[in-house]
Amino acid sequence: MKKFLAMLLAVTMLFGMVGISNAASGTIYVLGPTPDHGWTAQAGTYAQAKCEEISAAGQKAVYIPASSGEEQVDQINTIIANGDAAIVVMMALDDSAQAGQEALYAEGIPFISFDRIIEATEKYAALNYSGDNWQCGAGIAYWLQQHGMKAGDTVVVLYGDNGTVCSRRQEGFEQFLRGEIEYQDAVAGNFKTTETWAQADLDKVFSTYTVVCNWSADGAFGYVEQKFDEIVAAAKANGGNLYIYSMDDEMTFGVLNYLSAGASAETLADLEAMNVYISAIGGMQELYDVMSGKDADKAAIANKYFDDMMSVFFSPKMMQTVIGMGVDFVNGNWSYEAGSGSYEPVFIVDRTTAAEVEGFTGH
Repeated sequence: MKKFLAMLLAVTMLFGMVGISNAASGTIYVLGPTPDHGWTAQAGTYAQAKCEEISAAGQKAVYIPASSGEEQVDQINTIIANGDAAIVVMMALDDSAQAGQEALYAEGIPFISFDRIIEATEKYAALNYSGDNWQCGAGIAYWLQQHGMKAGDTVVVLYGDNGTVCSRRQEGFEQFLRGEIEYQDAVAGNFKTTETWAQADLDKVFSTYTVVCNWSADGAFGYVEQKFDEIVAAAKANGGNLYIYSMDDEMTFGVLNYLSAGASAETLADLEAMNVYISAIGGMQELYDVMSGKDADKAAIANKYFDDMMSVFFSPKMMQTVIGMGVDFVNGNWSYEAGSGSYEPVFIVDRTTAAEVEGFTGH
């Protein structure tokens, strides 16, 4: 333990010295997604704009988009060969990017890990920064429980992928329902469950109707197309309540799209007669427009089949915040210890507040 602490102290000092010495001449490299759709598209767009702003102000910042973690490893090898990196701000696209972060550490190049935190390398990062994914999960557990969800009810879980973002959203959901943490809403306040769940009931939630949708509406659509008749029949036989824990706005749209285009008349009739609640996470304006009624066509479908819906605000504009942290680092304005984490607060947006919150366009 003493050796490990000494190593972290040395890394912290090294990062600090590298940051100060490179402030004037080094390049701030930002690695992230190739803009395509949804949350990641907007994160990439925000990143590009922020790098242009920084460069216009006199510090060199370069945004390098990629489509996979393996591509990011190649990009990091190029950055290392360039020899001018002051810091790398990295939104890892998948866990294969681990090799790139390990290479940065081996070369003494500091990096900030954003959004997807790779557990094997988080101790090497100057900082691990993201929205508070545990609180996203806790917020959805709180909201669904407030709308009647009880242990044993039929719950559908739509994961984005198998990385830390979704695993932490699952952990937060479980921790809240076990009574271990509060849901801390940045707008409404703090809440603690009054009805705790056994682990066996939580295990059932995350092993029955669960699927990885790759953060896409199409992925969610494909799953419900195959399973929705079965899911609705099971919920109908189990008290008539259905709760959908969707971990992203895009995947919630996938369910909505299926109800608009693909569900059988019998299933839709059963669904309309049941109590149905669906969540999301993100901040997509198009989903806010559904909740607020601005998108009248989709709102009509949602109002018919969902008793209520919500999305936890988790803005891709955080990408600009973390790039600004990279600037602070190279300018010597730094108080974080190596390997530490910082998490942006979240809050619930529902039908009563959707018209008041500005989202991002990306669906």
